[in-house]
Amino acid sequence: MSVLVFGSINMDLVARVPRLPGVGETLIGHTFDTIPGGKGANQAVAVARLDVPVQMVGRLGSDGFGHQLLQGLQRNGVGCDRLQIDHSSHSGVALISVDEAGENNIIVIPGANGNVDQTNIERLQELLPTAKVLLLQLEIPLPVTVAAAKAAKQAGLTVILDPAPARSDLPADLYPVVDILTPNQVEASQLSGVSVSDRPSAIEAARRLQKRGVATVIVKLGNQGAVCVTPDVIFTIPVFPVKAVDTVAAGDAFNGGLAAGLAVGLPLSEATTQAAAVAALSVTKAGAQPSLPSRQDLDNFLAQHQQ
Repeated sequence: MSVLVFGSINMDLVARVPRLPGVGETLIGHTFDTIPGGKGANQAVAVARLDVPVQMVGRLGSDGFGHQLLQGLQRNGVGCDRLQIDHSSHSGVALISVDEAGENNIIVIPGANGNVDQTNIERLQELLPTAKVLLLQLEIPLPVTVAAAKAAKQAGLTVILDPAPARSDLPADLYPVVDILTPNQVEASQLSGVSVSDRPSAIEAARRLQKRGVATVIVKLGNQGAVCVTPDVIFTIPVFPVKAVDTVAAGDAFNGGLAAGLAVGLPLSEATTQAAAVAALSVTKAGAQPSLPSRQDLDNFLAQHQQ
């Protein structure tokens, strides 16, 4: 069974800097790169690299970036039959600064991603009968994301929502059609109203979100690992100690690893461990999609870190 990804495709314009600039400050950077990205595309590539069939549904501009982004997805084995070329807009771009500690800040200009509409929902619906998991994010118009979640839920798929970029105004009718919500600390705080800083506050935030109808909440706590709160159990997802080079795609790597695990039938506890390992591997290399590990990389890493 395959994974579907409905969401954004961006070209990342990445500046490496000694530290992240303050307001009004100009810094001299080290290097500049253009790297394929976008939360949706990153998640699709993460799944494909793990040898799980995946289809991407979304929009690209008809510009040079769009051509490069399409080629990159295809090279990584992502199914692109239902992608749409939007001749009325440029491709999405993200302006990213990465400091020497691997921390980042990001400005996203949606471009064609902002035009995703009912036409693209119809393309997604054509794929639902063959799929097991749908991955969603918040870099395309929110009403379309809600419609995609409802369609996938009705078709019996497991719906995973990465609520990023962070926002606090998710509609009430979205939560009941999400099976797994995967916020980081900032996103969990904004969604729940709880200041999330550790495991107990993460659990409190997750319980509040469950009251809105979402089944399972996984709160990602950075170097503290993650906490998974299901209707029945609470468990901690291990953190794998690695030297961080670039954290840009860590959240996308986690969700891709999670979806890939669930699509092939792993129980949630094993799928979340796989997700944490994929995320850990991703921060050891620079760039969004270039940092995402292969199945062989993942298997070797897990073998080295068996408890």
